[in-house]
Amino acid sequence: MAAPAVGLLFIVTIVPLLFSLGVSLTNLQYGTPAPLAFEGLGNYVRALTADSRFINAMLNTAILLFGGLALQITLGYLIASLLFRLERGRTLILSLLLIPSIVSQVVAGWQGRLIFNATSGPLNALLTMIGIDGPSWLATTDTALLTILLTDTWQWTPFMTLIMLAALQGIPQDILEAATLDGAYGWSLFRLVILPLILPIAAIGILLRSVDIFKTFDLVYILTQGGPGNSSETLTYYTYLQGFKFFSPGYAAALTFIQLIIVVIAAKLFLRFVARQTGQEK
Repeated sequence: MAAPAVGLLFIVTIVPLLFSLGVSLTNLQYGTPAPLAFEGLGNYVRALTADSRFINAMLNTAILLFGGLALQITLGYLIASLLFRLERGRTLILSLLLIPSIVSQVVAGWQGRLIFNATSGPLNALLTMIGIDGPSWLATTDTALLTILLTDTWQWTPFMTLIMLAALQGIPQDILEAATLDGAYGWSLFRLVILPLILPIAAIGILLRSVDIFKTFDLVYILTQGGPGNSSETLTYYTYLQGFKFFSPGYAAALTFIQLIIVVIAAKLFLRFVARQTGQEK
């Protein structure tokens, strides 16, 4: 009885995956007279050793990933801690905070274009009121990647807040009271008691956000299109350029599998770390 579902899953997932793997091992490129030939791991070696633009995209993605996670986790926990202490109006405030996370990334990107507009954006207007000349956020190499990071943080910090609030609400209050009576407070209370208790739930949000940030495309396309130059190109946007602008599906397929390997290894290491910290490692 499960055969139709399994067959459909095989057709829409496994077959395209195997086809892409096969394409990544060839020199397939549209618009060139070169005949189709088997390249083996040539595309992979080229990406990791000879393509400086790919390395730059990897560094940009790493900056977005670690910078975005640091901001969203910190802000999410701080806001969740404030909401946790509220006795009234928590649901209403949380509902309003979640609005940015509900809209699509395309809408968030256009909101970012309005906010970071150098001439008529509200951010530069506020900076001018306090005597600061705002930069051309989307047009300079120093701030283009920062605008993507800030827009992503604005959109998804409420999601991390929701995860952190759920984790805080799941902590048994008798454990906190016992730790307080034993003299734990401030940083020691957070590090030794609260953090181990919220880590299993918080890890879910961290893993989901890590994967989402790693494959950021919409914000890059709407805000900067990888520019100026290639200062804000991410891995997914560079892969898009190779496949749909430079018409090199063989090389683009190899880039996607490199990203798949990175995500799988990183997720495995992160889950092992969480299991070790929570005492669930087998």
